Amino acid sequence: MGLVASAYKILPQPQPLKRIAASPEDPLPPPGASPRIRLKDGRYLAYVEKGVPKSESKFRIIVVHGFGSSKEMNFPASQELVSELGIYFLMYDRAGYGESDPNPKRSVKSEALDIQELADQLQIGPRFYLIGVSMGSYPIWSCLHYIPHRLSGAAMIVPVVNYKWPSLPESLIKEDYRRKTLRWGMKVAKYAPGLLHWWLSNLWFPSDSEIDNNPLYFSTQDLEILKTSSGFPMLTKSQIRKQTVFDSLKSDLLAGFGKWEFDPVDIFDPIHVNADREDHNSPTDIKGSNVHVWQGFEDKVVPYPLMRYVCEKLPWIKYHEVEDGGHLVVHKAKNCNAILRSLLVG
Repeated sequence: MGLVASAYKILPQPQPLKRIAASPEDPLPPPGASPRIRLKDGRYLAYVEKGVPKSESKFRIIVVHGFGSSKEMNFPASQELVSELGIYFLMYDRAGYGESDPNPKRSVKSEALDIQELADQLQIGPRFYLIGVSMGSYPIWSCLHYIPHRLSGAAMIVPVVNYKWPSLPESLIKEDYRRKTLRWGMKVAKYAPGLLHWWLSNLWFPSDSEIDNNPLYFSTQDLEILKTSSGFPMLTKSQIRKQTVFDSLKSDLLAGFGKWEFDPVDIFDPIHVNADREDHNSPTDIKGSNVHVWQGFEDKVVPYPLMRYVCEKLPWIKYHEVEDGGHLVVHKAKNCNAILRSLLVG
């Protein structure tokens, strides 16, 4: 848990996407008053709408946050580009995060079903786009496998790799310290969660402050980004001590890094976009699959050779490598603009 937690010591940076409001004078909802939908199983999911109004949008994107984050995550695309392309963003708290109820039966598949039900209840159309960041990528893989017919395109930004995927060659992961750390953490989380809770509360977080900027996990560019960001309140000693917070983080890790019902390399061209499609919510100039992976070359959380390997096995994925990027590439406006343009206009 420590490795992934360290990568998410981030709060929103300046110039976040604007929330949708009836007029500039309308106040934003106070904390704890976000709109929510009720799922079929009785749980509630909280969400926030940003970008242009849904009724005026040309493209509708559901953004999936990562580990320890929330619907308030930062995606600093320029307002000019958002207005130019007519982009509506739907951001939501995944199960157990923020203002959303936990899911005691959380699984890789349940993440996709939550997204599908959210899209249906908010009536964003038969097809929509997805963007997932880091740990928020495993729900994207799930959607590609379970509900590909609902997607117009998808982008995964510095997606995490599950070392239990059967397709990963032992030669690539045998000596990877990340794999060893996760293997230990997963076993303790599954069989001795109380011990892990105590260890995180008393040893990993020596004080009630954010995790230190550790060059073991962060690239040079990441460390520069961290200088202008605040500590993430969910990843502090006082928060980790809360059983509900710990349980949510634990369930996310167990689902994302546990045994899956499928291997991503077995997915075959799930989003085939025809040039003559009349769907107004899809690009008309993109042929073939519209799935993208954005990877930082200097990412120390997810090593680029692993994502290169996965994408080589899936030639329908468009692989983009940010030469000077670390794990926090999403916090650069120029990267977000490039991600949107590649996903929406090709």
